[in-house]
Amino acid sequence: MTGQTPPGECPQCWQHAHDRNAHRHLRPREDCPQCVDHMVNGHPNLVPKTSRWW
Repeated sequence: MTGQTPPGECPQCWQHAHDRNAHRHLRPREDCPQCVDHMVNGHPNLVPKTSRWW
């Protein structure tokens, strides 16, 4: 994975979208259990956004 997760993004989703190794262990057309869990249960660990007001 390259760099840090941007503000407002989920670290797991960001890694799985930008790191080819995240899904390397899956067979063709196999769903990633971690990604499916996120789609069903949401994103519990978003990186906080920085406020422009302060």
